[in-house]
Amino acid sequence: MGREERLRGRARFKRVLGERKSWSDHLFILKASPNELSLNRYGFTVSKRVGGAVTRNRVKRRLREALRLTSTRPGWDVVFIARKAAADADFQAVKSAVENLLSRARILAPTPAAAAPPVTTEADKS
Repeated sequence: MGREERLRGRARFKRVLGERKSWSDHLFILKASPNELSLNRYGFTVSKRVGGAVTRNRVKRRLREALRLTSTRPGWDVVFIARKAAADADFQAVKSAVENLLSRARILAPTPAAAAPPVTTEADKS
């Protein structure tokens, strides 16, 4: 995740966190706000309640990697707030939770439509 994709600054965090709409599951809370840019910016909040510095950094690394592997619609500032259960979650659980929350927030990019089945002709059947 490049520097331009990180949500930095107290004012930007407060703007996103001030949004009324949020989505949550057992690992994370997601808050999002449109940013009128051609890219998304992500911020992470992992409090000491989640664990020590090593644990908090591991949660943030897993979140960044899950986001790197997930295709999203551009134009959003997104903040993920980690819950205590995120400390014990493996990467697959984190990735699944991130995809679920982004999908519910309608930020997840649509998957390409499945290819149409091949057309069979009479010559193919014989």
